[in-house]
Amino acid sequence: MSRIMRTWLMGLAMLVLASAVQGQESGFSGLARLDTAQSTISDTRHGLEVTLTLSQGVPYRVFTLDDPARLVMDFREVDWNGAQSGALITGARALGLRLGQIRPGWSRMVVDLAGPHMLEEAGLRIDRQSGAARLQVRLGREDAEGFAASAGTPDVPGWDLPAAVSAPVAPRADDGVFRVVLDPGHGGIDPGAEVDGTQEKDLMLIFARELREVLLRTGGFDVVLTRDADEFVSLERRVALAHRAGADVFLSLHADALSGARARGASVYTLSDSASDAASAALAERHNRADILAGVDLSGKDDVVADVLMDLARMETQPRSEHLARVFLEGFRAAGLPLLSRPKRHAGFSVLKAPDIPSVLIELGFLSNPRDLKNLRDAEWRAQVAQAVSDALGLWHDADAARAGLVRQ
Repeated sequence: MSRIMRTWLMGLAMLVLASAVQGQESGFSGLARLDTAQSTISDTRHGLEVTLTLSQGVPYRVFTLDDPARLVMDFREVDWNGAQSGALITGARALGLRLGQIRPGWSRMVVDLAGPHMLEEAGLRIDRQSGAARLQVRLGREDAEGFAASAGTPDVPGWDLPAAVSAPVAPRADDGVFRVVLDPGHGGIDPGAEVDGTQEKDLMLIFARELREVLLRTGGFDVVLTRDADEFVSLERRVALAHRAGADVFLSLHADALSGARARGASVYTLSDSASDAASAALAERHNRADILAGVDLSGKDDVVADVLMDLARMETQPRSEHLARVFLEGFRAAGLPLLSRPKRHAGFSVLKAPDIPSVLIELGFLSNPRDLKNLRDAEWRAQVAQAVSDALGLWHDADAARAGLVRQ
């Protein structure tokens, strides 16, 4: 781990040098460009070598993650346009790669490794004349035990969590404002489902923004988005953002794609340890795996005591989530929206695990179904859905408040 942190500091030091040189000889842009013709990911005799040629030096960090084995490289910031897995990977020890924004101002490359490889060397060399930079990363083969011991995200506190607040957000139920957190699924390096050039991450961000406007125009709602740009937000951070906002309800927005085009219509999911069916289990696995594919370190997250406390909190919250799901489906039916067969489902979605916030995941339809895809692309249809969601939230809020009053009595 110390070697990785030295690599990170090396990148920062070299950036200072590059800035000084470029400040004298050329204009310095905050966004570096990748020269794909001069960049490769190739096998060596004893491992793997990554060579990335950039238009300028930028801060970076390099580390590996286990289960599955991945090499992760973060940059501040690189334009990945034109970069493709097939053009960069020339050997067999790299299985594939993903590129995108990991957080505002930071880009990420994740390389899937064919097996455990130890990070041996990483260095950034900068041409004093042009300011162009070349990052070289060398990895050597390692046994599984040694790799697992060395892999992990550099310990940079708060890297993927919202800024700490000075005090916990106090309950605000008495201010007359219903606080809704909208969670447009995927983003950045994680596109979600993709069909005919349409990506789930883009559609869900568009819909979340439109739904926010409907709720704000209705009045009585305060709306927070977990992301308002094409950026990656980890599942843990999404839940943390909801807590920070003091959310009264959390809505995760998605649109799936399946092989074949038969599945059609909206569905609403609540949290459960066991899935309602095999398709729901597979869907939850795909959603939860997004963090792994984007290079998030999920090791060291288990805490038995915390799990027990959260289970106790969910005993009160889960019935409210179930009621919320039913109200949504009733509203969708009343609005004449297409629904999936057995549209109320449940599975172990990580993003729904806030123990004290009623949370549901809404699948608006299937990109793999031509009629659903046409609807999802249609602004008028999305407006109809947004109004149905707004109406359902109002009904649920009134019923939930009345139920809470009875409990207090």
